[in-house]
Amino acid sequence: MRDRVTTLRDWSRAIKRDTVAVYLAVRDPRVPWYAKMVGAAVVAYALSPIDLIPDFIPVLGYLDDAILVPLGLVLVRRLIPPDILAEHRVAAALVIDRPVSKAAAMAIVLIWIGALALGVVVVWRSLHRS
Repeated sequence: MRDRVTTLRDWSRAIKRDTVAVYLAVRDPRVPWYAKMVGAAVVAYALSPIDLIPDFIPVLGYLDDAILVPLGLVLVRRLIPPDILAEHRVAAALVIDRPVSKAAAMAIVLIWIGALALGVVVVWRSLHRS
């Protein structure tokens, strides 16, 4: 069972890395235009909050992401020259492995909460002025 979980985790990380690699490759002038078009479509679908089948539909909602994105990545990997894709995979791995600052994330969340609270106070005061 643990082997399956490890395999699934590795596969998921590879999908994430390849999505970022394709995103980087789409911006590379050495990549053919048709690979850029397909790559842009795959990355846009992978990162888009709008899905072919909405995620709130049980099983099917995540199934389209689990099938369409990997199939799209397989197609794009065949269209991008292997040496260029390998270069962008290395860059993508570095981007993904960058440490995440929890303090910075907390600061951003606190700023948003403060802005929201300030907005509520301003609206409250404007509604209760006589």
